[in-house]
Amino acid sequence: MSTPLLQVKNLCTSFNVDSGEVRAVNGISFNLDKGKVLGIVGESGSGKSVTAYSIMRILVEPGKITGGQILFNGEDIVQYSNKQMREFRGKRVSIIFQDPMTSLNPVYTIGNQLREAILLHTDRNREQANARALEMLQLVGVNEPEKRLKQYPYELSGGMRQRVMIAMALACEPDILIADEPTTALDVTIQAQILELMQELQKKMGMAIIMITHDLGVIADMCDEIIVMYAGRICERGTADEIFYNPRHEYTKGLLRSIPRLDTNHARLIPIAGSPVDLTNMPKGCAFASRCDECMKICLTELPEELDINDFHKASCWMNVKQVYDEAAREKEAENK
Repeated sequence: MSTPLLQVKNLCTSFNVDSGEVRAVNGISFNLDKGKVLGIVGESGSGKSVTAYSIMRILVEPGKITGGQILFNGEDIVQYSNKQMREFRGKRVSIIFQDPMTSLNPVYTIGNQLREAILLHTDRNREQANARALEMLQLVGVNEPEKRLKQYPYELSGGMRQRVMIAMALACEPDILIADEPTTALDVTIQAQILELMQELQKKMGMAIIMITHDLGVIADMCDEIIVMYAGRICERGTADEIFYNPRHEYTKGLLRSIPRLDTNHARLIPIAGSPVDLTNMPKGCAFASRCDECMKICLTELPEELDINDFHKASCWMNVKQVYDEAAREKEAENK
């Protein structure tokens, strides 16, 4: 069996602040194979973006990776020097941020910023870099690309700026593209265009994608695997079909209930009650227990282990253990009759 392109093993990332240690990512593990699309979903503060920034090693102080490994082709990039990471970023793994207006430098033209990325991570000269920049703008569907190279970010629409960010991220043909809420600042029509564009480019270039979002609906038909995060931990993982049609964690069920549906005759959306847990004062048991309608006594005192639902689906919820025992009890009762 081939080694996964990316292996995250027991990753822990913390922020030491005045109120204590914020364990933003608390021992998560997952694999990403070449050419596959992995979705990471969860509410704000669940640890999605911190996971991405940890992989890219672009955490802002006081953020720090405190444990675990991030293996790229078998090499632990946590141990890379700053020079090695500068070569790694852009060339091997690129990232698209939430807001293209704040990600692009307002005082440099689009052409300058695209050329800088290409010159930094490839052996192309300035003329070749300019040709590559033009080629990438054409690839991502930017109209009048020659004109856009001379323009500044404020002269472009939100959707156009996001296309420029995608062009910049893909200019050096990375093995992995991390998209951190790439459609958050865009209207619904442009969202669909950007997601469709990313799917087309992923198939054309054969790269792997990590798609980070708070909206399960955004990645319904895009991901090979979906990871659901809550309070810095993975609470459920599986294929898109398993997550959408057979959710086995109460938090995942809550996220799905909050998605508008076309087949429910305008049914009222059901929000998840309560507030996210305080990461500086994590409970002993399940972090979602205080918000869970199915909470049991054990949920408050013991952290549930990840249980295999099937070969492609895992969840960390005591309800699954209860269900196993209930089924066993029913079977035993049936045998005794």
